Amino acid sequence: MVKRFFWVLLLLFLTACSKKDQPIISFYYWKTNLKFSETEKAALKDNEVHKLYVRYFDIGLDPQTQQPFPVSPVHFYENVQEFEIVPVVFIQNKVMLEKYLDVEDLAKKTIHLITEINSKNKINCTEIQVDCDWTLNSKDNYLKFVEQIKKLSKKKLSATIRLHQVKYFKKTKIPNVDNGVLMFYNMGSIAPDSLNSIYSRKISEKYLKSLKKYPLHLDYALPIYSWAIHIRNQKVLGLRSKLNSSELKKDKNFEQISSIFFKVKQSNYKNGVYYEENDLLKTETISPEDLKEMAEDLDDNKAQAPKEIIFYDLDEFNLNNYEKNIFKQVISWF
Repeated sequence: MVKRFFWVLLLLFLTACSKKDQPIISFYYWKTNLKFSETEKAALKDNEVHKLYVRYFDIGLDPQTQQPFPVSPVHFYENVQEFEIVPVVFIQNKVMLEKYLDVEDLAKKTIHLITEINSKNKINCTEIQVDCDWTLNSKDNYLKFVEQIKKLSKKKLSATIRLHQVKYFKKTKIPNVDNGVLMFYNMGSIAPDSLNSIYSRKISEKYLKSLKKYPLHLDYALPIYSWAIHIRNQKVLGLRSKLNSSELKKDKNFEQISSIFFKVKQSNYKNGVYYEENDLLKTETISPEDLKEMAEDLDDNKAQAPKEIIFYDLDEFNLNNYEKNIFKQVISWF
């Protein structure tokens, strides 16, 4: 009896340890109007999500003045008191490329707008995240900006990190933040070829081994979105969001000509976009098998275990492409 009791306790202990060691599930919320659909609410509840990374606004350059300005600030139409909200500010790299950029002034205005949005919506955040695909030419301004945000906000600060910034960190440098989030997507070029620009294992393998050498703790952001690339005469016209094979198969104006390509049978408008006869749509998506592959490769090459897996992004259209338990499956692979 005592022996049996010992084994039960051991099993419970191991289960508890296993559960404790798993990263938590979080989501990015990237829409301008924050309001959850019933499907989104269910996903948050089912996955015990307590933390949301919300895009507060972008920072771009005014076309006339070439001065930095906030683009599409978020509007809350939902009570988010039960969540830990992390404001995310996406900064277009061209802002940081400005030679005479007043970095200190930009940081002050950024913190002011974050504070204003928080105050209006009764949000008390403890962390801010900056998102910028900085380059060698923009790194000086960007690193100064991060320093100013950290100094002025007096909050925990995280930053998004791209694969090339991991591999070449001695050149691109490491921002002075508390932790980074590796964006494990947008790996290829938006092109009319047959390659997936969202995720490519072949491309990721060129960078994965560098993770063990990267000094900053990294959590991981994984993609659950899909889109279509609009092509005319072998030229890319643009990205069409919220379009996938399932949607196009239901539309008689489009004909599937391969596993990823659809041809426009007759000129038409769809979701406000004009499609000309013989245009092509190349669908790009992420399968559950892709997510498993990503998790296994990241786990095999990690320097430290991630504390969070953040899925990009929380949207009913994206959620409907997966089984309900996919997110718990993914974190179990770490």
